[in-house]
Amino acid sequence: MSQETLLALVSFAFVMSFTPGPNNILLTTSGVNFGFVRSIPHILGVKFGFVALLAACGLGLGLLFATYPTAQTALKVAGALYMLWLAWKVANASSAAGTAAGPRPISFLQAAVFQWVNPKGIVAAVSAIALFVRPDTALTDFLLLIFIFGLFTILATCTWTAFGAALSTWLRDPRHARVFNVVMALLLVASIVPMVL
Repeated sequence: MSQETLLALVSFAFVMSFTPGPNNILLTTSGVNFGFVRSIPHILGVKFGFVALLAACGLGLGLLFATYPTAQTALKVAGALYMLWLAWKVANASSAAGTAAGPRPISFLQAAVFQWVNPKGIVAAVSAIALFVRPDTALTDFLLLIFIFGLFTILATCTWTAFGAALSTWLRDPRHARVFNVVMALLLVASIVPMVL
């Protein structure tokens, strides 16, 4: 891979990982409501789920979407419905600080499975394979892609979760926490719009 292509890949991975989207909204909310440590399974689920999605796209899932547009439509509908359910949960969440029987953060498995219906993640994975994996050097390009996206995914998820955990000190007032959760839920719903259009 040329230096210019590598720089383009790094830039693409950085932008797709760090810009706001469903994962980063959910992780920020998790950081606020549950703290960084309790959100670690969510962080790891995003990382491993996205890397698995990226690998699947490299092995032909992207071709399936191109060949069968109805599969892509079905995935969009499932993703939109799941994201609406998550938005409802976020809007109705309350800070779990100091409550033993309160709500729980998203689990590793839930976060990993979410990557398969997350529109931003699917677009990133399919686009990355199409743009940066060349037929003559497919294996090395693919492994480099997995490494770079894996690195930026873990950095971004940790950053957004830590940001949420830092915000939690300013959101100790239940009214402020409620407003924050509703705003984050609305942002999550808004992130569905580009997928539908």
